[in-house]
Amino acid sequence: MPIDVDVALNAELDPIEFSWVSSDIQLYHLGLGAGSDPMDPRELRYLVDDTPQVLPTFGNVAATFHMTKPPTVQFPGIDIELAKVLHASERVEVPGPLPASGSAKAVTRFTDIWDKGKAAVIWSETTVSAPDGTLLWTQRRSIFARGEGGFGGERGPSSSDGAPDRAPDLEVDVPILPQQALLYRLCGDRNPLHSDPEFAAAAGFPRPILHGLCTYGMTCKAITDALLDGDAGAVAAYGARFAGVAFPGETLKVGIWKENGRFVATVVAPSRENAVVLSGVELVPA
Repeated sequence: MPIDVDVALNAELDPIEFSWVSSDIQLYHLGLGAGSDPMDPRELRYLVDDTPQVLPTFGNVAATFHMTKPPTVQFPGIDIELAKVLHASERVEVPGPLPASGSAKAVTRFTDIWDKGKAAVIWSETTVSAPDGTLLWTQRRSIFARGEGGFGGERGPSSSDGAPDRAPDLEVDVPILPQQALLYRLCGDRNPLHSDPEFAAAAGFPRPILHGLCTYGMTCKAITDALLDGDAGAVAAYGARFAGVAFPGETLKVGIWKENGRFVATVVAPSRENAVVLSGVELVPA
C-alpha cells in the first residue's frame, strides 16, 4: 500500500498510557552496560534501588518497554511491511530529570514525510506527559521506508554528520558485552535479529547485531560519564542518526567535539576499519 500523504501527515495516533518502576530503569541501564565497575559510585548511581538516576534515553523506549512482540508499521495513511523499514534517527528532549518511577500518556503525530525517490522518510513526534499534564519529555523519530518513495512529495533536506573538520577533543572506548543484545532485548525489543544466529544469517549478517537503540543509549551514557561527571540530570537533549550496525563483543570508539555549548560525536567500530555506527550525535547539556 503506498503512503497516503494527505491522510498521514499530521495524523495523531490514539494516546498510549504506560507506567514504569525503578527496576525497569535498573534493567535499562544494565542493558547499556552500566555497572561495569561495581565499586565506582558514578556507575552505581544508575543502579541504586528505588531512586536510580535516569538517562533521558529511557524516554525513547519507555512506552514499549514491556512489549514482547515485534512492532508493526500500520498507521493512518501508512501501511508498510516491517522488513522494508530501517530506523533512521532518534532524539529526546527533557525539561528536567526523569523520575525513577511514574505513569504517563504518550501522544504521537506524524510531522513530515519526505519523498527520497525509491524510499520515504517518515518523521513522528511524541509528547509524553504526567497524569497532571506536566510535560516529561518529547521524542522525535524518523524511519526510512524502502520502496515507498515516488509519491511526489517534498524531498526534504540532505543530512550531514555534524562533525567538525578537525580531530576530536576527546575519544572514549565503549566495549560491548558478548551477551549485551540478549540482555537489552528484555527492554522491549524481542526482534530475533538481535538474538537468533540463523535469523541474523538469513538477513545477511554474520551474527546477531546489537539493537540500534542500545548503541544510542550507550553513547549517551559514555558522553555523560566523560563530560558531565556521570550526571544524567545534566542532559537536556540528545539525538543521533543510525548509520551502521554494531556487534556484541566488539569495542566502539566515540569521537566527541565540544561545539558552541554542546557536544557532537560520531561512533565507529575500529575493528571493522572504522565503520560508522552512529552519526550526527548531539548532546545538549542542561
